[in-house]
Amino acid sequence: MTSMTYSSPLIAAALTLVSTATLAQSSEQSQAEVRKLYSGRMMPDEQVELSRHIDRLFPTRTVKAASSPHKFGARDASLEDFSLTHEGVTYDIYDFMALNRVSGLMAVHDNDVVFEQYALGNTQDTPWMSMSIAKSISSTLIGAALNDGHIESLDDAVSKYVPALEGSVYDDVSVEHILLMASGVAWDETYADPDSQRRQMLEVQLSQEPGALLEFMGGLERAGSPGEVWNYSTGETQLLSAIINGAVGKSASEYLSEKIWSGYGMETDAKWWLDSEDGQEIGGSGLLITLKDYARFGQFVLDEYNEPNVLPEGWVAESARPHEIGGEEIEYGYSWWPEGEGAFSAVGIFGQWVFIDPDNDMVIAMTGAQPKAEAFEIVPVTQFFHALSDHLAGENQ
Repeated sequence: MTSMTYSSPLIAAALTLVSTATLAQSSEQSQAEVRKLYSGRMMPDEQVELSRHIDRLFPTRTVKAASSPHKFGARDASLEDFSLTHEGVTYDIYDFMALNRVSGLMAVHDNDVVFEQYALGNTQDTPWMSMSIAKSISSTLIGAALNDGHIESLDDAVSKYVPALEGSVYDDVSVEHILLMASGVAWDETYADPDSQRRQMLEVQLSQEPGALLEFMGGLERAGSPGEVWNYSTGETQLLSAIINGAVGKSASEYLSEKIWSGYGMETDAKWWLDSEDGQEIGGSGLLITLKDYARFGQFVLDEYNEPNVLPEGWVAESARPHEIGGEEIEYGYSWWPEGEGAFSAVGIFGQWVFIDPDNDMVIAMTGAQPKAEAFEIVPVTQFFHALSDHLAGENQ
């Protein structure tokens, strides 16, 4: 019987073909998943599973945590007698968790964890996707870069730090215009509409071509003069990531680790979506974070509100207040949402929140799996958090 041998080049070629086919299949599955997510067409268990593993959708870069995490204290607080009545319906904490499909809720008062609850199979070690909370994190890094002298002024043109945008629709747009989403560049953020600019941006992201997102943004049309029109735009926060990279000379992930994740004391490494392999971070979405580190980020911002160190004096208050744009007061700050009564929030579609209430020295962090991207909460979150903050702060006086 004659034995058969195969040359190593043939084996290598065969393995390469198998590997390429596997990667192509994996890419197609990822693209299908992310389109289903944004369209609001996922079954509950699918969405929960994906929310824990968004790093399988796109390449990521690690944001390194601290060797010695920031420590919270702990105090027990009872919510058995707490409820919110809204439009004639009374909701308790159990209703809020169940009806809003909350996967984790944590309240921190005076740096003490006073409430911590997980659901939908999550634990304190479960990472969960951040969508637009990444916007607030990106804007916070702009503040750090300004404080460090990497950015000279918020009046600087975007193209000073992102030369690829010279001669584009962003030529006369300042860094502050981007923070406020007041560039005047036309944008439709409708997540479920495949023809919106938001979904077009997603398709460009899916292509994973280096520089393609900046080219896409530079080719948009104008809706008005810079500073005169407000458009909520995830595309604008992609430019924040590019500004950080250009101004600081580091990736947004590296700078986030230096100033906050490692610098302040996060417990777990985060992961951040990239526009291509080894590329630029997606400034408006795609961070994978544990609930306790969401809360630590909120505590970091609250600490900076009280005693600035990493950020410029007054930066947090300026970020958190409404601004006048085109003669109209807009309830939006530097990629943060003012919530009334001095409170403000970072908010992500499908149910992530970091609610900060300086008057009560309170941070409330939430992760969730709401089925649709836009306005799909049964129990109103802002009202519930205000009431919860007042209740917990009052209980601990």
